[in-house]
Amino acid sequence: GGETMKRLSLAVLMYTCVMSQAWAQRDFSAVQIITHEVGGNIYMLEGSGGNIGVSVGSDGVLIVDNQYAPLADKIKAALGQLDSGELKFVLNTHHHGDHTGGNVIFGQIATIVAHENVHGRVSTGDNAIKKSGWPVITYSTSASVHFNGEEIQLMHYSRGHTDGDGIVYFTGSNVVHMGDTFFNGQFPYVDLGSNGNVAGLINIISHVLTRIPPDITIIPGHGAIGNKSDLKTYFSMLMETTDLVRGHMAEGKTLDQIKAAGFPEKFEAMGEGFVTEERWIETIYNSYSAE
Repeated sequence: GGETMKRLSLAVLMYTCVMSQAWAQRDFSAVQIITHEVGGNIYMLEGSGGNIGVSVGSDGVLIVDNQYAPLADKIKAALGQLDSGELKFVLNTHHHGDHTGGNVIFGQIATIVAHENVHGRVSTGDNAIKKSGWPVITYSTSASVHFNGEEIQLMHYSRGHTDGDGIVYFTGSNVVHMGDTFFNGQFPYVDLGSNGNVAGLINIISHVLTRIPPDITIIPGHGAIGNKSDLKTYFSMLMETTDLVRGHMAEGKTLDQIKAAGFPEKFEAMGEGFVTEERWIETIYNSYSAE
């Protein structure tokens, strides 16, 4: 009777605690790191979280983003298979944990470089991490790292996905890592809570499109390796969906009415990623309402 119930509820309670802890410490044991050749001396590592860019060469190893801390050993192993050189630099495209989770580990051996707002977000407040994971070198609009025989340009145009987005352009290898300003084939996630902004995101993509050559290879924050025409397709989608929502807003429609109207069918596949059509509509609506 009562005793069994007590034991049962204790078991349920323990199970719930263990489960919520498991969510907090996601199980990464099944995650495999897949290495892709990108171009020049650049590779991309795919695992769980944001895509990692890698430069290997005579100066050693440089990485762009690093996913989650529990994957650090697997990432080190994947880097070791590419090159026996030392990890010298870690560049962060922004502060989110699926891109900077490994900072605390890699920052013990390499120099972390990021936009100044990334430093602000990881050193204090809700996103604070251990000091070993903080950027050591920061920039406001641009910086260059001269490494492995090429100039690697870091560019910050405006707030977009967050307020600390840095585009990483490998000028010699003809590769650009876009961070989360580019979700290839998907609606983007714009973090309004981190001062992200849809108009700013559109501004970043238009700047990059004018800057990069036609034959460039593009590493997105999420999604498959792409090219300039993929980025143009994404840019057109941003423009068209934003114009649609803003048109509805100008007519005084409510968010629910705009969601009900939805987007043309051609964008359907874009909503199958992390961000659904409804969520993207809501993001545009909230971003422009705050202007």
